[in-house]
Amino acid sequence: DKNLENAEEAAEQFKLIQAAYDVLSDPQERAWYDNHREALLKGGVDGDYQDDSLDLLHYFTVSCYSGYGDDEKGFFTVYRQVFEKIAKEELEYMTQDDIEEFPMFGYSHSDYDTVVHPFYAYWQSFCTQKNFAWKEEYDTRQASNRWEKRAMEKENKKTREKARKERNELIRQLVAFIRKRDKRVQAHRKLVEEQNAEKTRKAEEFRRQQKLKQAKLAEQYKEQSWITMSDLERELQEMEAQYEKEFGDGSGGEDELEEQETKGIEDKLDDETEEAEFVDGLYCPACDKLLKTEKAMKNHEKSKKHREMVSLLRQQLEEEEEKFPVSLDDADGIQTEEEEETEDIPKQKYFK
Repeated sequence: DKNLENAEEAAEQFKLIQAAYDVLSDPQERAWYDNHREALLKGGVDGDYQDDSLDLLHYFTVSCYSGYGDDEKGFFTVYRQVFEKIAKEELEYMTQDDIEEFPMFGYSHSDYDTVVHPFYAYWQSFCTQKNFAWKEEYDTRQASNRWEKRAMEKENKKTREKARKERNELIRQLVAFIRKRDKRVQAHRKLVEEQNAEKTRKAEEFRRQQKLKQAKLAEQYKEQSWITMSDLERELQEMEAQYEKEFGDGSGGEDELEEQETKGIEDKLDDETEEAEFVDGLYCPACDKLLKTEKAMKNHEKSKKHREMVSLLRQQLEEEEEKFPVSLDDADGIQTEEEEETEDIPKQKYFK
């Protein structure tokens, strides 16, 4: 109505607008259109669609570049343009909210940490944003019922996922192919190896210095211990000399000292043994055995072995009394039964 001079063309355009409105106002039609928008804009979904994505198979060979410079046919220029085209294709399938910045390949002199490493970190795990709707085999609008439509959608989804996976794998393989030949990566790897070797060398040197330091400390400690022992020996010699000066001439001093110490220890042990033997009358002189309880002592006295040992001891004492009729232990010549029992113990020890 606003193009009276060109009414026929205006009518045709109005029909197209009306058809578009009918499609977009229907939720199902709108969803189908969103999934097939690129195919519709580039030839339709009837098989005439031509995919104009960059063919990456041509770049899996060293013949696609010449040298490792930044010239027109150089390694870095060729692959920089390749990833710029891939990023441009991906931007066509992104909305304003999903747009992201793609790390670029850079130049031969680009820094590894700020350019090279971010590039390979992103593209080695790349996932395309293309939906590959033009790969679908079935038009769901032609389904006669909802079960047939669901089956069509399932098969179409498998086809799209397969195409997306193949595209991702192809790009990731190309990145691996490039990384293997990238001189910047090789230089960085060499630098890292040199740094690791230097760290290993420093660590070995540090361990060696620590070992030498510990060995030196051990030697110093050993010397100090010998010095201490020498001082101790000198002090002992001075003490011995002072002792000899006060109590004797020192001849046979060491032997006498040892004999006195040995005798004192033996007397002490004998006293302790006799005290232990006479505790509560639990010592059996005939069997030379110390019992722990009175019950054990009574059971022991009833044993056959004890009686045999008592008879043997009595016989031995009688023989000794015949040889030595006069007793020298009792000064008054009167011995009680308790004294005789006490006297028998050392005699039996002497005999044993």
